[in-house]
Amino acid sequence: MNVLGIIASGVAALFITVALAKSARRVALRPHIPNEPGGRAPRAEVLRRTGGATAVLAVGTATGVALWLGAADGAAGSVGGLLAGAGIVAVLGLVHDLKPLWTALRLGAQTAAAILVVCLAGLSPAAGVLAALWIVLVTNAFALLDHADGLLTAVGLVTAAGLLACALVGGDPALALLPTTLVAGLAGFLLHTWHPARLRLGATGAQFTGFALAASGALILAAAPSGRAAWAALPALATVALADSALVLISRRRAARSPLRDTDDHVAHRLRRVRVTVPGSAVLTALWAAVPVATGTLVYAELLHPAFLLLPLAGTAAAVFALLRIPAYGSPRTAPPRTGSSRTASSGAAPSRTAAARRAQASGVGAAIPAAASAPGAKASAPGQGAPAARTAAGHPTVPPPPTGRPPAEAAAAAAERG
Repeated sequence: MNVLGIIASGVAALFITVALAKSARRVALRPHIPNEPGGRAPRAEVLRRTGGATAVLAVGTATGVALWLGAADGAAGSVGGLLAGAGIVAVLGLVHDLKPLWTALRLGAQTAAAILVVCLAGLSPAAGVLAALWIVLVTNAFALLDHADGLLTAVGLVTAAGLLACALVGGDPALALLPTTLVAGLAGFLLHTWHPARLRLGATGAQFTGFALAASGALILAAAPSGRAAWAALPALATVALADSALVLISRRRAARSPLRDTDDHVAHRLRRVRVTVPGSAVLTALWAAVPVATGTLVYAELLHPAFLLLPLAGTAAAVFALLRIPAYGSPRTAPPRTGSSRTASSGAAPSRTAAARRAQASGVGAAIPAAASAPGAKASAPGQGAPAARTAAGHPTVPPPPTGRPPAEAAAAAAERG
């Protein structure tokens, strides 16, 4: 293992991420970008949504160059398979960002990538099946954390730092290559995805991050010495991601909602309902993740007894129970029941109100317009009807003069003067 090569790959990933993200941000925020023809989303919005591809390119490039230079001599096959599987998942996420894919297709591709990783790592069939299932589960759990600005980036940064420490303390130190570049890439991308986010990880960056974290944890667990409590320490690093998934599944089960239909019921959404800001939600969730990550790392380093892992697990269970008490779904707006009697009453009352309004309007109009003198030959009005318009001897309706605002005496004098 070349430690200097791993450090250099991390520095390279940081600088490449900063350069690519800055360029993508400048293009995305450029004004007067026309919309795509055919009613598609603007190019700027698509670029913001796929901004995580910059971090993926940086991490992948730095890791690939380090592998080519021999920075992971002892575990080149494992790290190469890990990078290949994460790249497959990232390409699938990019396609999903541009055009949503079916859930079954995404799960199938993630399973194929996980099988590729465990096969190149040389795991036994039983361990390989368990590792593949774990990778798919944790990948989707971390991807679901991408529901608020900076949330997944902060939690992924904390988790990758824990995996890096575990890889350096024991197991195969060559497996620290991808966690190192991932820490650097997420750190360089954090400022761009912080609230208000100029760029987003999207499905590309979210699935790549989740797969890299899950697969790295599985390979570090498989390479750990038999004396260490890796079987309990490393799964604790994904506590917050699994807690968010459990929170969502339980709440949707209680509300009789589809578990595959994403709504505003995640951790950050519930924190927002109790007046926590978006940056505050990301900070609180990252601190929450730091507790089991630090505890698991210390247990893996044999500085704490494995029983101490029960403390963050109990705290996580209490946090999930408290978050479940925060309402996440608004009560549906239902119209009041309409019975036959209510319809009859309403249909009978409406004409009466309408007729009353018409009579009041007719009486008001009749009071507002002065009655004109009926001319000879004019027809009398029928009972219950308004007074007919006055007509001349020839049968033409008379047109009253416009109001002048003068008293009647002055108006008659003015008419005599005009005559």
